[in-house]
Amino acid sequence: MSAPAYVSPSLRLIEHAGLIKQGAEAKVYVLDSFFAPPTIYSPSASSSSSSSSTPVPPAPPAVVLKHRFPKTYRHPTLDATLTRARLSAEARALARALRAGVSVPHVLWVDEVGGVLGIERVEGWSVREVLGGGAEGEVEDEDEDGDGDEGQEEDGGGGGGEDGREGDGPRVEQQGRAGLDEHASEGAAVLAAAGVTTEHVMRAIGHALALLHAANIIHGDLTTSNMMVRPTPGGREAYEIVLIDFGLSTQATLPEHDAVDLYVLERAFASTHPASEALYAGVLDAYARGLGEKKWRPIEAKLKEVRLRGRKRDMTG
Repeated sequence: MSAPAYVSPSLRLIEHAGLIKQGAEAKVYVLDSFFAPPTIYSPSASSSSSSSSTPVPPAPPAVVLKHRFPKTYRHPTLDATLTRARLSAEARALARALRAGVSVPHVLWVDEVGGVLGIERVEGWSVREVLGGGAEGEVEDEDEDGDGDEGQEEDGGGGGGEDGREGDGPRVEQQGRAGLDEHASEGAAVLAAAGVTTEHVMRAIGHALALLHAANIIHGDLTTSNMMVRPTPGGREAYEIVLIDFGLSTQATLPEHDAVDLYVLERAFASTHPASEALYAGVLDAYARGLGEKKWRPIEAKLKEVRLRGRKRDMTG
């Protein structure tokens, strides 16, 4: 009698998780907790009064499971090798970003056999939602290699503009001066109540990207859906920007790499938040201040070249 086939523990967890996103390379699930629900045993709790006074431990944290599922069109050995390499690269990029002071989800475990990355779930709202680009759907399918990951219902791969609500562009342009539209979303309402404006959020994004690029890390898929606004009660600031989805991250060796990363975000702003030039200008201003003039000048020159190449492609198709 043959032994049963080995099943990774991470894949067993997925059986109890909910799918929130599916891309060409990975499926993303959310699990309320990979711990069993806490229970309390008190032998002396014979009366209802004594049992009700027993403190209840806090609920275990929720986790995100990013599963790079097997690709049947690849040779099994090649597929396993690529999966291990990409899984490890993403985990290393997250760890390096965290050491550089960038707010990113914590890596909980890497299961190379099962192809699963266990990541901290980020509580908050995507920048896309806060700016009025529409909330991410419960489950989204993608056609491109944008994996999406560690937020609550994020979408990646540049898909932020696909379901943006009509008419949001003019309102977003005004938000930079007038503050967040508290009627746009729950996140916008919470931030507006705390006195946070879109200018504050744009400066925070620029600062986060400066820290990332200063550590020679290229995100590879910068969109407003891959940035989360996480409240920080009791902190110095009312919120922090958390960068997510490092599935396409690489290491920068040239100023052009940083410029292309910024251009991807610029195009994401243009497609998801029309008439948002003023908002993106605020991001670049904070980014330049964070990097310093010496590092910013060559990146700025390359960004102009990348923009020109992009316009030529748009004209020629």
